[in-house]
Amino acid sequence: MVLNNILIPGTDGAVNIRLDKGIIADIKPAAMNDAEQVTFVEALAFPGLINSHDHLDFNLFPQLGNKTYQNYTEWGNYIHEVYADEIASVLKIPVALREQWGVYKNLLCGVTTVVNHGENTVIDHKLINVVDRYQSIHSVQFEKNWKKRLNNPAKIGRPAVIHIGEGTDDLAYNEIDELIKWNILGRKLIGIHGVAMDIKQAKKFNALVWCPESNHYLLNKTAPVDELKKQTTILFGTDSTLTGHWDIWQHIRLARKTALLTGDELYQSLTTSAAKIWKLNSGKLSAGLDADIVVAKAKRQTGLSAFYATTPDDILMVVQGGEIRLFDESLYHQLNGILTVPYSKISTGGHLKYVQGDIHQLMNEIKRYKADAEFPVFKPVQPTA
Repeated sequence: MVLNNILIPGTDGAVNIRLDKGIIADIKPAAMNDAEQVTFVEALAFPGLINSHDHLDFNLFPQLGNKTYQNYTEWGNYIHEVYADEIASVLKIPVALREQWGVYKNLLCGVTTVVNHGENTVIDHKLINVVDRYQSIHSVQFEKNWKKRLNNPAKIGRPAVIHIGEGTDDLAYNEIDELIKWNILGRKLIGIHGVAMDIKQAKKFNALVWCPESNHYLLNKTAPVDELKKQTTILFGTDSTLTGHWDIWQHIRLARKTALLTGDELYQSLTTSAAKIWKLNSGKLSAGLDADIVVAKAKRQTGLSAFYATTPDDILMVVQGGEIRLFDESLYHQLNGILTVPYSKISTGGHLKYVQGDIHQLMNEIKRYKADAEFPVFKPVQPTA
């Protein structure tokens, strides 16, 4: 398949991208022969986003909490006391259904790879790449045997990924030093949040996953990544809807407003930097890499300006592993005859999209367990095109 007439941030002029067997085979301005051709108008292509922190099974929760907290333990204890019924109502939904919705939440925004924190997922067929080649440790405060797990010789070849320094008080700061002290085997550490982290502590981490919206919601403060980036690699994550909006682009725009990372650095935290840390064959549009591609409306903008103006409504196509996972209704007639698997038609409010799989059945199944479950997309009332 060839994707024609698309702009790529950092390059001049439109190019065509040929995909073959799940890989980007070629990128060039000249026309390329292929039986399957899709042509775009004023469209931008960029690598599928890499969300470096989410809890796929926690994305049916509303945001919980109603004040500013000093740290994650205060917030965790508070919500289990105040929102016990709401938490129970979500947790009674089978894990597989919650994970499937978490996958769709990411896919609808152009995320083609997500790093899921927690136990390995129970769902088999996934529409996006779910990274699990690491050891997940919840936190210093909430995981009883974290020292033993951190120093398990059988896990020494994998990085340890842990929530750390998620707070603004001494407890949050001191637990970072405690983690560093107890890393007896010298494991590679990837921290999540790091709001209380300083530049000296950052040296001990291979990477830090920055989750600005989650941090501001809980703590009214975020990690000082403008300083921490001097000593460690900064990646980008959303966390779950317990503490953030379902739409990663809202998180990205908040990050831009902080100006703690440059435009290039923020872009890399979602693409090349993340691919390097998680050892992925993706993260940029280049021949030989996995065909994880998002095509979106450029809206008369170019380069990173067009990228940062993107919303889920603007996404024209999401390709993951060479397979079209989502496409805009405007492409329906071009794709007729190319597609070989079922898609569901959805409305994002102002635009109509087709997404692979039966998302409507999934939402109906979830509502069997939680009748008041809310979703950001719905089934359009008009007949299918």
